[in-house]
Amino acid sequence: MKLLIHTQYFPPEVGAPQNRLHELALRLKMLGVEVTVLTAMPNYPKMEIQNDYKGKKYLYEEMDGLKVHRSAIYVSKSKSIVMRLLNYFSFVWSSYWVGKRKIMGAFDFVLCESPPLFLGISSYLLAKHHGSKFIFNVSDLWPESAEKLGLVTNPAFLKMATLLEEYLYKKSTLITGQTMGIVNDIQKRFPNKKLFWMPNGVDVSYYKPENIESNWREDNGFNKDDKLFLYAGIIGHAQGLEVILKAAALLKSESKITFILLGSGPCKSNLQQMADQLKLTNVIFLDAVAKKEIPFILKAIDFTIIPLKKLDLFKGAIPSKIFESLAMKVPILLGVEGEAKELFIDEAKAGVLFEPENGIDLSEKVIELLKNEDKIKEFGDNGANYVAQKFNRDILAQSFYKQLKSM
Repeated sequence: MKLLIHTQYFPPEVGAPQNRLHELALRLKMLGVEVTVLTAMPNYPKMEIQNDYKGKKYLYEEMDGLKVHRSAIYVSKSKSIVMRLLNYFSFVWSSYWVGKRKIMGAFDFVLCESPPLFLGISSYLLAKHHGSKFIFNVSDLWPESAEKLGLVTNPAFLKMATLLEEYLYKKSTLITGQTMGIVNDIQKRFPNKKLFWMPNGVDVSYYKPENIESNWREDNGFNKDDKLFLYAGIIGHAQGLEVILKAAALLKSESKITFILLGSGPCKSNLQQMADQLKLTNVIFLDAVAKKEIPFILKAIDFTIIPLKKLDLFKGAIPSKIFESLAMKVPILLGVEGEAKELFIDEAKAGVLFEPENGIDLSEKVIELLKNEDKIKEFGDNGANYVAQKFNRDILAQSFYKQLKSM
């Protein structure tokens, strides 16, 4: 079986789709699938080509036994929609030509990672060129999410993007979705299409707290009795991270509480300005780190905060950072309603829920947690057991492999 994964995002970049696709590819390879990856020169989330890849229009490399073809991409630190579209379409174009001219032979499947939605254009054309079945993997409903976040407002553009989305669904042999919310949404609109739930997950052998010794807390100047609340991930529009700063402002008098925002993204500078204006000494901003450092950070902190904006759109969202936190027995403060709440608060009992974008509620839940030390350990144990049973990457990859074989 031969599979071509077509994605704008892949390691050595850090991020949810990068990790998910890399881990899936490795496991499919172990199951006997010949996996090839077509991706961009690494640049995300800093939006600058990494040093080892600068000035290159095409590069072939092998990564953990995977064949990886990289094509050029236009990057800009500008936040304008025009620059973002140039970023997307430059890779749509360059990857199509690399896929056609540099990647030889037939493939059984071409799997496209969306968003960006537009990559589906070249993925579908490459599937036809290589005689492959076209799999469209949806990790975010686009353009719906861009519209509801206010990132795209032009009615004509939104209409064209919706037509493209619907066209790609119709042309897919299989549509895979990261959450049941995504799967159900598409299934309602396209009842005759074959859909498959392919959630994110965690490598439970990598995120294993009993095997990890961490000096991160001491190395970063924190005391043993400090209570550390971590947000780690993309600092973007969807997360609504202002809620953490609002809660921090209400908890200024709690000298042992520190909020850590670790990562990069388009909203980071605005949040730093907001923290300065509020004179928050209990909030620390740290740069994004490599995946290998995350277990040591999670071992050192007390809680993770996982917020999203209060939109109906996100009731079907499951932020990927949940899985690593729970595997490391770190309780979560979850500011996400819907599917994530049902799975990880109601069913797993792995933390507490706060109302999205409500800083008062978040601050109250922080105090409530700190008054219940026994509950903290219980939440951690519950979460680790839950993700090991239901979101183990090995089991998820085997399930997808069976789906591919059936096709």
